[in-house]
Amino acid sequence: METNIKWTREFPGAITVTDKNGIILEMNEKACETFEKDGGKKLIGQNVLDCHPNQAQLKIKELMISGKINSYTIEKNGIKKLIYQCPWYENGQISGMVELSLPIPEALAHFIRD
Repeated sequence: METNIKWTREFPGAITVTDKNGIILEMNEKACETFEKDGGKKLIGQNVLDCHPNQAQLKIKELMISGKINSYTIEKNGIKKLIYQCPWYENGQISGMVELSLPIPEALAHFIRD
């Protein structure tokens, strides 16, 4: 059963999706808001590499080739975020990257479940 639910549109974290060449294919509302100063929705169709400094460009290119996942936390404007960058696949081949930027609380619970 295929549905047309656009759950990502109002998702509270920023979601940015690129193709394998780095062209931004999709941005949800939070991503457009987050990157408003850089162009917001107008970034769709642009290369994500153009939005990053050289060191970050190299990391993104490496991830695109290797298929590895890159995750880290940042704090910007007093808001802590988890950044999660990973490839997406089509027919077993890397077709691009997804970046999730999720706000996290200052104190984050951690559970060990065996």
